Amino acid sequence: MKDTLTVLATVLFFALLVTVHVAIAAGLLRRPPRVRALLAFVAFPLAPYFALREQMRLRAVLWLLALLGYGVALVVSFLSQ
Repeated sequence: MKDTLTVLATVLFFALLVTVHVAIAAGLLRRPPRVRALLAFVAFPLAPYFALREQMRLRAVLWLLALLGYGVALVVSFLSQ
């Protein structure tokens, strides 16, 4: 049961991270300069930075929380082996 919850948490946090990352890139694509959208999409850590600069605070916080949750879920999964 614990393994199932660990896998579920890992998958859900990763899905949330990818979804918010794409949402940040799409939001940046609507605002000039548009090159930041490409940079944020390719250079992963730039996404929350650019999101905060463009007043997309909720997306930036969700991105950071999803990354933290994903990291914790990965550590728990590796420690439970």
